[in-house]
Amino acid sequence: MNKKNDKKYEWIGDAESTIEAPNNKHSERYYEPNRDYDTDYKPTKDDIKTFPDLQNGPSSLIQGAPVAIQQVGIHNFRLPLKYDKREGGDIELETQVTGTVSLAAHKKGINMSRIMRSFYKYKDEKVYNKLDKILLNYKDDLETFDARIGLHFSYPILQSSLRSKNSGYQYYNCTLESNIDNKGDIIKFLHFDFVYSSACPCSYELAEHAKKYRNKITVSHSQRSVARISIKFENTVWIEDLQEMCINALKTETQVIVKREDEMAFAELNGSYLKFVEDAARLLYEQLVNDTRVKDFRVICSHQESLHSHDAVSVILAPNSKFSNHVPHEFWSSLIHTS
Repeated sequence: MNKKNDKKYEWIGDAESTIEAPNNKHSERYYEPNRDYDTDYKPTKDDIKTFPDLQNGPSSLIQGAPVAIQQVGIHNFRLPLKYDKREGGDIELETQVTGTVSLAAHKKGINMSRIMRSFYKYKDEKVYNKLDKILLNYKDDLETFDARIGLHFSYPILQSSLRSKNSGYQYYNCTLESNIDNKGDIIKFLHFDFVYSSACPCSYELAEHAKKYRNKITVSHSQRSVARISIKFENTVWIEDLQEMCINALKTETQVIVKREDEMAFAELNGSYLKFVEDAARLLYEQLVNDTRVKDFRVICSHQESLHSHDAVSVILAPNSKFSNHVPHEFWSSLIHTS
């Protein structure tokens, strides 16, 4: 045997709780950790004060450049929250929360759990008209100079069928957003998705021409389309208000429960309200610009073409808008309506 590799070992403690250690001057006594979960351990407040807390540690622990971070926080934290309804009462909806704050250059990090705890304080209250209160509480809890929250949810509104006596729930993707800056100024936004049918005027005219002059049966093209409306508001603008503005502007909302008479009605409705993507944007603009509660807005329309392998899109802003007209690729992709 090679004596150079012939190591001597000794047992330290009992066989169940220890491992072998080399018997030489460099060896250390090593005790195997106890891997049994301790169900009886309840740390006291004094115990907790002794626990390591690297995230809230001193600036000497900062990795990378010691500069301010504009936003840091959590995304897609879920809980049920209650929302006021226009007709009175409330509805409880699963909500995806995005909560961020700014971080000063001298701070290592934030306590992420405080963001979640801030929202749980309001889990039994109606939140639609309490955004200011929630935001201020959240900002104070995290001891920061500005903060942002976004509440994303799917809001149901009962829709009647066009001609039959049926009705079903249409769901609208909504995000309620509120920001507070270092001056204490609060800005509130509502983002609302409306799904509709867009029948192409050009396709319709060409189809009619083929039928009239060549006796050819034709089907002009239409497609599912999405308008994402973002508004800045101060006084309450209800989700139901935005839904009604969209219906008044575009007329051709997709349907929930459809019998044959409803399908015929929908075909007639599309024929009565043909629209290009440019038309859709201007029709929505006309509704929003005349509502004094809406302080600023942006409308983004995406017609997900049945003729082309690409979408037709448009963006329109309120006069003197602070919204950006730049829409990145990822944002356009998010307009594809998915279940």
